[in-house]
Amino acid sequence: MTLRPEVNGNQRCKSSNNFDINNRIEEKSMNFSEFERILSQKRMSRYVDSCGGNTRKAMTLYRYNLQISQEMFTIISCFEVTIRNFIDRELTRVFGEEWLKDSISSDGFLAGQDTIKTFEIVKRAYEKLVDENLYSHTKLLSGLDFGVWKYMFSPPQYRATGQVLLKVFPYKERSTPSCHINQSYIFNELDKINTLRNRIAHHEPICFLTNHAVIHTDYIKTEYRKIQTLFAWMGVDSKSMLYGLDHVLKVCDKIDSL
Repeated sequence: MTLRPEVNGNQRCKSSNNFDINNRIEEKSMNFSEFERILSQKRMSRYVDSCGGNTRKAMTLYRYNLQISQEMFTIISCFEVTIRNFIDRELTRVFGEEWLKDSISSDGFLAGQDTIKTFEIVKRAYEKLVDENLYSHTKLLSGLDFGVWKYMFSPPQYRATGQVLLKVFPYKERSTPSCHINQSYIFNELDKINTLRNRIAHHEPICFLTNHAVIHTDYIKTEYRKIQTLFAWMGVDSKSMLYGLDHVLKVCDKIDSL
């Protein structure tokens, strides 16, 4: 009987990888007609128009828009987790560790008629976790979307939580006669960030002037700087936190150069 030498898993992987490398097909850019067929003429028309009919530039712009969307979504995701956790710490200090579950009890702070929508959102999330035998405060907290945390700064929710949530921003600027930096200001800023988040999540382009086929990155830069400001008001060093992740302005420069 002829004995075959043993081949371990690593050797098998190495052999397979070599085969893939030796047989790799050279990558090349897709032609525009195929690109448009896949993504639709209606979707690509704005890119083509903004590039003066240059289809090669239109495909490049489309890819840059995907890149800037990824970059901004990463920044917004980090911001969302941060503000959620800061709100949680403050309301834990005021109401206790189970404040979120307690807020939807019959006498909870979200039980009033003017906070009923937030009450229902939290209640549905809580009941789903209970039904699946998965409830914990952390899971309930992380299962709620950005809109819930935004609305914590709307007048009804802000009053219901004891008007304490501006403490989340201990380093915010002082109000002036022309600019009141209160909870309504914070709500409006969060609302704009949430709108951008939802636009990206629904695959809307963000590299154009609103309602025009004109390349324009001011909107992106404005929201980006807004997030940096809110991070700073929370006492968060966003440059260190986002080290290696933040390439927003570089991608904006590439878009602007087209």
